[in-house]
Amino acid sequence: MIQEALSPATSVAADLQNKIRTKKARVGVLGLGYVGLPLAVEFARAGFDVVGIDVLQAKVDQFNAGHSYIKDVPDSTFAPLVKSGKLRATTDFSVIRTLDTIDICVPTPLRKTKDPDMSFVVAATEAIAQHIHPGLLVMLESTTYPGTTDELLLPKLSATGLDVGKDFFLCFSPERVDPGNPKFQTANIPKVVGGITAACTEMGALFYKQALETVVPVSSTRVAEMVKLLENTFRMINIGLVNELAVMSSRMGIDVWEVIDAAATKPFGFMPFYPGPGLGGHCIPIDPFYLSWKSKEAGIEARFIELAGHINGRMPAFVVEKIQNALNDARKSVRGSKVHILGIAYKRDIDDVRESPALDIMMLLERLGAKVSYSDPFVDTVNLNARVLHTQDMFPSIATADCVVIVTDHTGLDYEKVIEHSKVIVDTRNALKGFHSPKIVRL
Repeated sequence: MIQEALSPATSVAADLQNKIRTKKARVGVLGLGYVGLPLAVEFARAGFDVVGIDVLQAKVDQFNAGHSYIKDVPDSTFAPLVKSGKLRATTDFSVIRTLDTIDICVPTPLRKTKDPDMSFVVAATEAIAQHIHPGLLVMLESTTYPGTTDELLLPKLSATGLDVGKDFFLCFSPERVDPGNPKFQTANIPKVVGGITAACTEMGALFYKQALETVVPVSSTRVAEMVKLLENTFRMINIGLVNELAVMSSRMGIDVWEVIDAAATKPFGFMPFYPGPGLGGHCIPIDPFYLSWKSKEAGIEARFIELAGHINGRMPAFVVEKIQNALNDARKSVRGSKVHILGIAYKRDIDDVRESPALDIMMLLERLGAKVSYSDPFVDTVNLNARVLHTQDMFPSIATADCVVIVTDHTGLDYEKVIEHSKVIVDTRNALKGFHSPKIVRL
């Protein structure tokens, strides 16, 4: 519960609190991707003047033209905010001097060695440090390891001579974006926030409360950082468990989907997770390894995380094995066969292919000599082995394919017609639940 009457320790804090409450605070969002753009929109809708900052001029131009490049934010919502002047974007970082708040929403990828690449966060922090001024609230939203905010951001910002909790305020608030989710979006997903000091937490919570429905203050930045990692590690490990169960069930001739549906009838002590061709997206395949990496620094081995990562990472190869067996049963070899992938986005009804298992499956099939094509209503082109592939007309491609593989179960597709036109189908998502055909091979 956020108290309305905060106790400002300084006149700087009192002034910033007043600006936030009266919506006169000038809001900045650094990084205008799938996290930053929706966040900027919500604060503009709440009545704040919002400036987005990004290094890509093309993205800034599209933003300022009123065109949303994020599927969850339609132009009908976005364009009026730009036209009214509530939203604008720039590549000029010096605008930070005029801002009262700044949210850092930049990528935090993993290197090939599975250690965090913090270069984007470091660059953002250094840019803020160049233009920091008394009364600035800085929030990091990029998912990272526990300790990032106070070990990486705080020293750079404090080196300017300003005192945290008095002259400026620093918080971590994990993004919880779920692309394509029609029910839960930025405005109604509870917002966790933890500050370097209690005053920082109060300031951050007060700020988010102005535009978001529910705010959950926690005692520190480290707690807030760990919250996001727990959420995604929980999912990653449980998906790893059910993927291992899928492999075991396949070897034993058991329908794993029927097993899960039956187990889900238990009204307590069980939560259904579902197997699939592998993990995709920026969060679940990546975030737990921030925790694994950090735990190694503390001399602790994150065994669950490493094991689940290994199991999930093996699923594309398991799918390819299923394809091989399905083709063998049809008296065909993989080499020379036409394999058509249905859906390559990492999850249904979105256009995002980051870390998509479909890409691994396609590369493995090509190495075995298969002729690979794909159809996806959301993804027009994709880079594969330094080549650009284009989505194909679905039913003509299915009709000529030796095997069709459903990797992403987009809604709105006519799966009955898919079965009708296909010779063999490997269904990795149980998209064909309720259909019975000798053509269908389930995960």
